[in-house]
Amino acid sequence: MAVRKTSLACSACGSRNYSKSVNDGQRTERLEIKKFCKYCQGHTLHRETK
Repeated sequence: MAVRKTSLACSACGSRNYSKSVNDGQRTERLEIKKFCKYCQGHTLHRETK
């Protein structure tokens, strides 16, 4: 299985703040994590981008 690096973008402002290693095994949907955005100054939902 290949492990690739993706970036997580804030759903509120769209800035790409975080990067994460993900396994492309049998995932069909994108990763969604609630993380702190330094531009929005709060915890917002961050989604995996291409």
